[in-house]
Amino acid sequence: MTRMTDRRRQLSDCDVPGVAVTPRGRHRARSRATERRGSVAVGIAVAAGALVTAGAQYASPAQAQAVPVHEATPMQDPVAEYLPQILAIPEISNINDAIEQLAKGQRRAEESAARDAAALRPLFVRPVAGTLTSDFGPRWGTTHTGLDIANAIGTPVYAAAEGTVLDSGPADGFGLWVRLQHDDGTTTVYGHIDQTLVTVGQRVQAGEQIATVGNRGQSTGPHLHFEVVDAAGSKVDPQEWLASRGVALSDAAVRS
Repeated sequence: MTRMTDRRRQLSDCDVPGVAVTPRGRHRARSRATERRGSVAVGIAVAAGALVTAGAQYASPAQAQAVPVHEATPMQDPVAEYLPQILAIPEISNINDAIEQLAKGQRRAEESAARDAAALRPLFVRPVAGTLTSDFGPRWGTTHTGLDIANAIGTPVYAAAEGTVLDSGPADGFGLWVRLQHDDGTTTVYGHIDQTLVTVGQRVQAGEQIATVGNRGQSTGPHLHFEVVDAAGSKVDPQEWLASRGVALSDAAVRS
């Protein structure tokens, strides 16, 4: 048995014609394909290193150092400043409070509008448009205590100044009249009217319509009889009274 084993070892160590013997262990010879792959890998590594070195040599400082993103200048939007702003609206916790606030705002707006209107309103106006047919003074053997201004029936009659209605209705001689009490104690009278538009105790403003021209009572044609009685109870010339307050019979109104 020992001789046969030795013989086999001798045969395995010998070259057998036609059979390729592959070395075993770490001392195996490298194949040609492996050698070629290794050469290619080394060549690629060398070429890559050369490219990196060349790029570092020819790159400018600005190219060599990357600009951080946070240092970039932001672009300005030219349309942004024209866009509508979004306002923060506080949350309404109680709808009743919101309604009350709206009502207060409405009242303030109305009061402001009333003050503005009062500031623009004239203090004195001509009581009616038309033709002066009779002055204050002697007439037909008596004293005519007012002015007669003729116009068609239904022509508007206005309060000559701010005041309170003393009378509004039938009157002897005038048929129908309106009397106003003014703040300085003066009283104005509007007689022979066709229709009254105010009631006793009503507050009226200068230039507010209070009646229409008529032909009632002792009248010879449609006209307004306009009188002025001062605080002492004396009847004064209405034309002079109006003129002293900046109103001529040809003017519509006067402002302070």
